[in-house]
Formats: sequence, C-alpha cells, structure tokens
Amino acid sequence: MSVRTLPLLFLNLGGEMLYILDQRLRAQNIPGDKAHRDEWTEVDRKRVLNDIISTMFNRKFMEELFKPQELYSKKALRTVYDRLAHASIMRLNQASMDKLYDLMTMALKYQVLLCPRPKDVLLVTFNHLDAIKGFIQDSPTLLQLVDETFRQLIEVYGGLSAGEFQLIRQTLLTFFQDLHIRVSIFLKDRVQNSNGRFVLPVSGPVPWGTEVPGLIRIFNNKGEEVKRAEFQHGGNYVTAPKEGSFEFYGDRVLKLGTNMYSVNRPVETHMSGASKSLASQTQQSIAPNPLAKEELNFLARLMGGMEIKKPSGPEPGFRLNLFTTDEEEEQAALTRPEELSYEVVNIQATQDQQRNKELARIMGEFEITDQPRLNASKGDDLLAMMDEL
Repeated sequence: MSVRTLPLLFLNLGGEMLYILDQRLRAQNIPGDKAHRDEWTEVDRKRVLNDIISTMFNRKFMEELFKPQELYSKKALRTVYDRLAHASIMRLNQASMDKLYDLMTMALKYQVLLCPRPKDVLLVTFNHLDAIKGFIQDSPTLLQLVDETFRQLIEVYGGLSAGEFQLIRQTLLTFFQDLHIRVSIFLKDRVQNSNGRFVLPVSGPVPWGTEVPGLIRIFNNKGEEVKRAEFQHGGNYVTAPKEGSFEFYGDRVLKLGTNMYSVNRPVETHMSGASKSLASQTQQSIAPNPLAKEELNFLARLMGGMEIKKPSGPEPGFRLNLFTTDEEEEQAALTRPEELSYEVVNIQATQDQQRNKELARIMGEFEITDQPRLNASKGDDLLAMMDEL
C-alpha cells in the first residue's frame, strides 16, 4: 500500500463532490423570500462552492494531508466529506449525502480504472483542480490556495517512478474494491453493466509511449530482431496524439476527471444485486478495532486543520436535495441497506479521554449556530457519531 495515495484520493473525490453540488445547485431553486430569486440563486451557489473550496484547501489541512500516511477506512474518510459538504449554508439529509458519496466514489473508481497509465492518475487530479479553479475565477484568495496545492502535487509526485504510481493506482483500486453501485450516466453511456461493474474499452488511443497492439517482434540472444508476426487484437486502437501536460498550465489531453455533469441531466444511483448481497453479509465486528485509535488520531489531525466558516447574520441554511423529488429521497433512505449507510463512524474511542477532549474542541469549531435543523440527524456531535458506530 502506498503512503502517497491519500492526497490524490481526497482531492479527486472532493472535485467530484463539487461537480455534483454545482450541478444540483443550478438545477434546484433555493427556497426563500427573495425579490430577485434567480440572481440570489447564483449568488448562493457561488457562496456554497467558495465556502467548501476554502475549507477543502485550507493550508493547515493540506499540510497534514500531504504527510506520508496509509489510507484509513471508508467510514473515517466519509466523515471528513460529510463535514466538508456542510461547511457552508447548505444542508443535506442522510439519503442525499449517501447518494452524493456514492456518485463521488463510483466516478473516481471509473477514472482510476480507465487510466491508460498509472501516472495518469496525476492528470486526473489536475483535471479536477483545473475545473475547481474555474469555479472560483472571481476569488483571488481561493485561487492562490488551489495554486499552492497544485505546486505541492507537482513537487511531491513529479519525480515518482512508474512503479510508485502503479502502487498508488493499486492502492486506490483496493480502496474502491467491491463497490458496484449503478449510476444512470454510466449506464446510459454503456460504460457500466447492470451489475454495477465497469466496461473496459477496446478502442481509442493506447497509453502514451506504447504502440498499437497487433505486432510481435522476436529477438535473438544478441538483441537483434530476427522475425515479426502479426495477430488480430479485436479492438480499434490508435496511437496517442501527444502526452498530457504535467505542468502547472497545459493541455491534459486525458478527459478523465473533467466535469461529466456539465450537460444537465438527472443522475440516479442504484444498488446492484452483488452489492446488496455483499451488504447482507457485512456485519460490524463486536471486538474492538485495533486501528480505532489510529483512525481517531487521523480524523483529529485532519479535521483540526479544517476551518469551517460560520454563517454571518440571521440567514438560515438551505436544504439541497440530490434526488428529483422529496419522495424519491425518502424512499432511498428507507431502501438503502443499513450496512452501507455512513451515518455514523464505527470507532471505539470512549477510553481515550485526552483525544475525546481534542475532538470536542475541534467539533466546537464545526458548530453552526443560529440555524434551524431541517433533520434530526444533522449537526450530530462527531464524538457521538464515532461512539455509536
């Protein structure tokens, strides 16, 4: 397992989250007694994205994120994204948050799976950051934060070998293993089967620096080519036109990691039969998790670097629905397997009083005051979330 995987995982999932929220904020009117509704909708959309991006690229948080460390459990990381999604005036209930995370993880799994070369995972990350910069063109302060992360990525990953990138890619795929959630966009584009598994293409450009398959060269013990043989590969491959740019600015060439929601169309997620079967077999262990303390420390360090902006003034937060209707959202909450819900984080840490105090302090910074709760589960204390799981 690579200890350099976490920054790429976090930034790419965060980029996908921003794509989805931007699309839904554009599609859903924000309720409120506002004279100029369309104008305020655009203002609030930018405010939500700016608040999340500001929290996501916080300098202290990025400094902690880029330290070499192993990946932690899906539920521990999910908690970070739950707090990140609620870093603004926007509120998501449990069903919408589950759907958001499903879309994020399946999109990134698809991108990592289809990367022509392991190194191209970095191009996928650059595509996400390029798009994020497009969201904040009118905010020089936020642009500076994203640019600093860009430079860190180039510095840390620019000199890694192909083998190190292969280990990073393998670590990412292991993280996404057994996730087979069907997504309507992928199903309509026929890149995902009805069982939730992705379809590997047999056409298009081959990885940069490689040749189109179909030719076998045979060499003697002196390294001289002595014979050639051709074979039918059954695909429709072409040579890559050029390599994507790994510089601060440039043509990435690779389209993986760009915003697939730029064309407005509804996106649905469904649990595949395989995932339901897996969920029915998944049981949380009663025995204490030996990694629990480390996961708790990890969350404390990561969240300690986040700065959640508290809304100014009496204006309440608004609720965002990732489903077409409220009825669909309620039905999704009822039908989702309990084992695949991330409402709480399963970390047995009640005995670590010192760390509990630290997390209580951190959660104090996360508290959002003077806002009515739209759902009983919103704003739960992080310690309660961890102890209940």
